[in-house]
Amino acid sequence: MEGLGGQSVGAVRGVHPRLKLDPSQAGRDRQILASALRDLRRASGLSGERLALRCGMSQSKISRIETGRILPSIIDVQQILNGLGVDQDTCDQLLNLTRVANTEYQDIRASVRRGLHHKQRELAALEANSRRMRHFLPTLVTGLLQLPQYMQAAMNTPIEPASGDASRAIALKLERQSVLHDKSKKFDFLLTESAIRWQLCEPSVMALQIDHLASISKMPTVRLGVIPLSTRLPEGAYHTFVTYDQSLVTIELFTGQLVLRDPKDVEHYHALFDFFATKAAFDEDARTLLRGWADDLR
Repeated sequence: MEGLGGQSVGAVRGVHPRLKLDPSQAGRDRQILASALRDLRRASGLSGERLALRCGMSQSKISRIETGRILPSIIDVQQILNGLGVDQDTCDQLLNLTRVANTEYQDIRASVRRGLHHKQRELAALEANSRRMRHFLPTLVTGLLQLPQYMQAAMNTPIEPASGDASRAIALKLERQSVLHDKSKKFDFLLTESAIRWQLCEPSVMALQIDHLASISKMPTVRLGVIPLSTRLPEGAYHTFVTYDQSLVTIELFTGQLVLRDPKDVEHYHALFDFFATKAAFDEDARTLLRGWADDLR
């Protein structure tokens, strides 16, 4: 089928035929996607109810997608486009737009302007609403595992240090750590030797931080693994990421954070975590490595 009534996706109002990834425009992209799907359905002559039957969805879900009240996954959009009998070029472009719409960019500078304590509250809400969190940490220790001295150093870097008083954010970060005691949750942490031994602080503080990791590894809600540099790894440890259940992934960048919600992206990062976990030392093997690295700094 060439298109709906001779239309391509570029002819649908508001949709550019050559879309580019720009996560900072995710809100706009979501509205474009909703409008495009609505306009394509109308052009097909199908009612929302008839399209819902073809897609195996409820009519109310179709309505919420078309009005932008919920963000559809790639699987949702593929089902809708199949139900509409849309041509391949239109499918490809709208599926690309869906991937962009499921990607959110959070600018660290905006977080600093609002106050770093707001970011801590956002993270606390994510942790409160998740049952299993998996942290892959190839560069630095994450907030849930940090001592206050390490937190201070992490927030006051030479390049664009935190402006104003960081004590409020540090207090909230320490408060967040209480979630590790919640027995209804499960936390998996994978750290590379590079992340553990990166001397963000003076050696005496680093030794205490490594001792702290060894202590946390004994908590019943925590599974902590370490990957020594001597381990052969045929996959690059490109960046820090955290998975929250099967719902989303966050990726840390120098100037911000990417949030991915598409199920295929989430599945990919779970597969990556599983692979890296096969190369890690856990339990007493991990603690033996940690004690040796801490002793090197004393």
